Amino acid sequence: MESFIRHLKHGVIDENPTFVQVLGMCPTLAVTTSAVNGLGMGLSVLVVLTLSNLLISLVRKVVPDKIRIPAFIVIIATLVTVIDMILQALFYDTLYQSLGLYIPLIVVNCIILGQAEAYASKHGPLDAAVDGFSMGLGFTLALTALGAVRELLGSGTLFGFTILPNAFPKILMMLMAPGGFFVLGILMALFNFIRNRKDKDSHRAESGKEAF
Repeated sequence: MESFIRHLKHGVIDENPTFVQVLGMCPTLAVTTSAVNGLGMGLSVLVVLTLSNLLISLVRKVVPDKIRIPAFIVIIATLVTVIDMILQALFYDTLYQSLGLYIPLIVVNCIILGQAEAYASKHGPLDAAVDGFSMGLGFTLALTALGAVRELLGSGTLFGFTILPNAFPKILMMLMAPGGFFVLGILMALFNFIRNRKDKDSHRAESGKEAF
């Protein structure tokens, strides 16, 4: 349990793919015009990341180094194709049409391939799956938060439900690319400010214990 919590903290806070590592910016800025889109893309990446890490860890000892990267891409592409077909079959009028081309592009998402090469290929299946889940969860939460802010300020809704009254001025720029960059920068700064402040507080607490 402690290892699982540590992995979660690592993926969601310490090495958040969006706010700390600044990875996967293309889908992050393109699909987060609403909270539903951000959640849908994030969950798609989470499933692919978790399963690809698990499968890559299972075959890591039998795949020759010369074809390691192509083998990883084949595994990831297969999983992405399955996710794409599921979304097309079950959520065609909602998520699939909104996310469009960005679902197949998960194959070349640097978060997934980077985790496969840096972690899954060097650790056991359970650790690899948990690591993939934690990184995917961090990515999902970041995209959902970004989409929620942009949707609320740009449309006055949240997950499709009206939150702000019609009299409240809508900032249409938030639904465009400049608004995406602006909200991302604000959330990134706020996230890292809180994270760094907590780190400093924990260091001070540890120093106080040692001095005592």
